[in-house]
Amino acid sequence: MTEPKKIYEDERVLVIDKPSGMNSDAFPKRVHRLDKDTSGALLIAKDDESLEFLQKQFKNRKVKKKYTALIVGHLKDDEGEIKTLLGRAPKDRRRQKAYLAGSPDASGKREAITRYKVLQKFKNYDLIEVEPKTGRKHQIRAHFTYLNHPLAGDKLYGFKNQPTPKGLTRQFLHAGYLKITLLNGETKEFTSPLAEDLQKALNNLEEQHD
Repeated sequence: MTEPKKIYEDERVLVIDKPSGMNSDAFPKRVHRLDKDTSGALLIAKDDESLEFLQKQFKNRKVKKKYTALIVGHLKDDEGEIKTLLGRAPKDRRRQKAYLAGSPDASGKREAITRYKVLQKFKNYDLIEVEPKTGRKHQIRAHFTYLNHPLAGDKLYGFKNQPTPKGLTRQFLHAGYLKITLLNGETKEFTSPLAEDLQKALNNLEEQHD
């Protein structure tokens, strides 16, 4: 596994480019979480005061986050919003499941909102930019499976026999952009270029596309 690259550092925070395969929990003061096989920008506090200050912004939905994802099939609309409740799937405790508000089993589930727009269409896939407005566990993965367009390469949320782009060995999900206010009052934007393995998978699709 590759070592994480440093995107930004000052005396209070560190932002790394987390590689796929690395567990976010390796960093005790991580401000938010990326799934093990999701790559991209991860914010880490260096002290408890910073941790509390930054996590509060996540909780209050003050942080702007953008991900790049490749989904199987084509979305009906080129941009839109998915709004459901999310909770643990009864048949598989590892997964999250979308529930509609007002349904009999919606009790105790938490609101999840995801915005998206299509960036590029391929033969069997859409490349999309995703902006989660809430920070639920597996939110993006669960939401696109709910729409019947699971993430390419997603072994947990994908459908049986769904196509996978050549060379892709994990879910195609990358945390590419993060905007947050630091303790000194400065608003910072952090970007992470698309991970190499995901870029290669896209290149393979483009070759087929030509």
